[in-house]
Amino acid sequence: MSRKHGRAKRQKNKLQQRDYMSEDNVVIDFHSTAHNDSYPPSRSHSPHSRAAVTVTLKPIQAKNKAQDLFMSAIKTHTLIFGLGPAGTGKSYCTAAMAAKALLNGDVDRVIFTRPAVEAGNSMGFLPGKLEEKFDPYFSAFKSCLISNAGKGVVECAIKKGNISVEPLSYMRGKTFNRAFVVLDEAQNCTPEEIKMFITRIGEQSTIVINGDLSQKDIRCYSGLHDAVSRIHKVPGVYVHEFDYQDIVRSDIVKDIIMCYQDNEQRLKQYRS
Repeated sequence: MSRKHGRAKRQKNKLQQRDYMSEDNVVIDFHSTAHNDSYPPSRSHSPHSRAAVTVTLKPIQAKNKAQDLFMSAIKTHTLIFGLGPAGTGKSYCTAAMAAKALLNGDVDRVIFTRPAVEAGNSMGFLPGKLEEKFDPYFSAFKSCLISNAGKGVVECAIKKGNISVEPLSYMRGKTFNRAFVVLDEAQNCTPEEIKMFITRIGEQSTIVINGDLSQKDIRCYSGLHDAVSRIHKVPGVYVHEFDYQDIVRSDIVKDIIMCYQDNEQRLKQYRS
């Protein structure tokens, strides 16, 4: 074996022994049992791994009272419904609390899911593996995670399986233990899908279901409305309703949504 070939092989082996590193060249210590349902996780390190460091999240600040109440409810309840129009910060607040729970060690995994229902015309066949097909639905929530925890931390967590995206139709038979699970765009779930999802709740988990009933893209009765009307009084369940005045995305979005809302009210009066 030539000296050059031997040196290249040693460098390759050395790279394979390294922990996955963030964009800031910092090793992130996530639980090694991300795909295991047995808890608590092992915290042992291989002799070749670098010393893990604690990642400090930037302070999470609510932009209004509604967001503050929503995030407080996530801290203290098991199942939280976030209802309200676009731009109120439902996804952003949820991602911030999910990142905090994961990095603090309160949960072992963050799981994101949503119904595979598109707004408007279908995009058609998407190439690639299952994860790649579902990635367009995950991108918005992933951006919220990155804005709170940083790109390197999020990519590391995805690589290690501590952050995952799973189709809603694949949830049957699973149990959420020590997990922060997010169901987004829940207004497009059927009652059967919502029931299946919320009966996955196991121990030491937080489940957040977000949706906007005014943007329903399915023709049947919304499972989100059905679930809230049925279980809103169950202990450990909290329903938070954002209003149009809580929109923080931009003033023009608030004005546009108000115009649509006013027009819908006039149409209802006309039809009645």
